[in-house]
Amino acid sequence: MMLVNSPDSVIDANLAIALDALLAEQSVTRAAARLHTSPAAMSRTLARLRRILQDPLLVRAGQTMVPTPRAQALREEAATVVRSLGALLSPGASVDPASLRSTFTLQAADLVGAALAPGLLQLARREAPGVSFRIRAEELEAGPALRDGRIDLEIGSIDHVDPETQIEELVSLRMVAAVRPGHPLTEGPLTPARLAAAQHVAVSRRGRFTGPLDTALAELNLHRLVSVVLPSHLAAMTLVARSDLVCLVPAAPPGAAPSPLTHDANALGLHLLDIPLALPPLTIGMAWHPRHTADGAHRWLRDTVRRTLCTPTAASEITAADAIDPK
Repeated sequence: MMLVNSPDSVIDANLAIALDALLAEQSVTRAAARLHTSPAAMSRTLARLRRILQDPLLVRAGQTMVPTPRAQALREEAATVVRSLGALLSPGASVDPASLRSTFTLQAADLVGAALAPGLLQLARREAPGVSFRIRAEELEAGPALRDGRIDLEIGSIDHVDPETQIEELVSLRMVAAVRPGHPLTEGPLTPARLAAAQHVAVSRRGRFTGPLDTALAELNLHRLVSVVLPSHLAAMTLVARSDLVCLVPAAPPGAAPSPLTHDANALGLHLLDIPLALPPLTIGMAWHPRHTADGAHRWLRDTVRRTLCTPTAASEITAADAIDPK
């Protein structure tokens, strides 16, 4: 370990560690054993320390070695330096969530934010009552919000990040068709032709009318009618619950536990229909700047998001009312 003191001098921090061991053990052999090195190497280090400090430090007295007055004066100081180095170079201590007093800013689509908020609030109430959350809407265009520190975590379909951004995939979902109870599509099997013939509401922050469903339908020479484009999944589902429109929502794969992302569709009483087309999966992940990777508070935040989105059984038991009202 080399510490640069000035352009003309370099201090080897290992010398301070060796000095501490030599003065504590008052023996080259025992100091070598303490530092897991050889007596010959420790003897050379002692010689180097003698040259630097211009003092013999340890001198022979019969079968033992005794410290010089300079060595005795340095003993406590050397031990203090070694303890400071150990604290400086040790991993950060784990954070007790109960001691946190923080506001975390998350960026997420409305559907993801609505699925996250109840679980985040309940876990925070149990583990970190001093924590609050600010959930921001997705930005229309890619921006350096993570790099600039304007947000702590981005959650959703991560497709516009800086090269250094850390990404963890949380869950892979499929897209299903959501319709109101009694909708004509709930009667009989859903075919690509019947799906294309229905009127649709598309969800796009950029106002786009087309997406992967249109690509899959086009391969069968089918085209759907998108009557309206909304920027919000929740607004689209609310409209579908009051009309004969169809919208796409994410759902867990067949046989898997329900995803918290379908909670709002279920609360609106929507029917979720399997789409008979090969659509690409929707991967929900979280992204953060690497400066937060080792931070204890941010690790708790990431773990809380992970538990909320990746533990559907627990998440399904958390309602918005329960998260807000602890009674």
